[in-house]
Amino acid sequence: MREVAKKVLRYAASFLLIVTLNFALPRLMPGDPVKNLIGEDVYVSEAVMEELRAEMGLNIPLYEQFTAYIGDLLRFDLGYSYHLHSPVTEILRDRIVWTLLFVGVSMLLGAALGTLLGAYAGWKPETKANRILCCGFIALSCTPPYFLALLFLEIFAFKLGLFPFKGFYNVPTPGSIAHHMFLPVTVMALFSASRNFLIMRGSVIQEKGQLYALYARAKGLYDISILFRHVIKNASLPIITLLALDFGFLFSGALFTEIVFSLNGMGTLIYDAIIGKDYPVLQGSFLVIALAVLLANMLADLLYAVADPRVRRPA
Repeated sequence: MREVAKKVLRYAASFLLIVTLNFALPRLMPGDPVKNLIGEDVYVSEAVMEELRAEMGLNIPLYEQFTAYIGDLLRFDLGYSYHLHSPVTEILRDRIVWTLLFVGVSMLLGAALGTLLGAYAGWKPETKANRILCCGFIALSCTPPYFLALLFLEIFAFKLGLFPFKGFYNVPTPGSIAHHMFLPVTVMALFSASRNFLIMRGSVIQEKGQLYALYARAKGLYDISILFRHVIKNASLPIITLLALDFGFLFSGALFTEIVFSLNGMGTLIYDAIIGKDYPVLQGSFLVIALAVLLANMLADLLYAVADPRVRRPA
């Protein structure tokens, strides 16, 4: 019970810090959102500028803006976009579905591919094929996702013409959506798989030398049976932590990848909001992403307690 209270307190403190940073970060950007909204080529008197600032709530002191922001959050109101002229909640609802689909599919594929290949490579690390595979995944893990996305775009879209290089879909059918998402999902799945592969490989190398694995071998069990029935379960514990951490990492990488492929998700929304200094959209986007990462960490805490009984024991 004490551990649960500590975790609740830790997540509550994290949430308060996230809310504060969400408010502060957009306002640390250089430039005036009102001037940006009007445009550089249009002359507007200072009186009109002040009137616009007052309408947008930007003429009051920062602590009053922060108090108003907290009040709006308590009413589940994320504000109104300066440029898109719509409630931020509606904008995010339309965009985040595609980003979650993109990140979710990439993460699942990356976890399955990285875990299985990593387990096999860790079980027989001395073979030439596994050494080559390990070198390949090390190279992938060291490559930023946006650079990988640019490479894939150049080769498979521009040179070979196998996939579309822009947009989300022509006709909203499952086949068209899958065709447009194939390259972005492949990039992020490979990147995620490389991290899972390296962790799983190291974990299996460590676990296969434990006494229970030697005992299972002494009983006459086949290698494949020892690996998938005994070793992989204990070796998967670091993967659970990595998946929770990776959710945030993949989310940030997905935002850049969406911009490269011009996908209609959170990445392009945040990019446009930064260019336009659209504070409400930035605050809402950062908050939703941070909450998604926070929930992923909470889920990892629960799964870790289920997978490892030692975590449930009181200290």
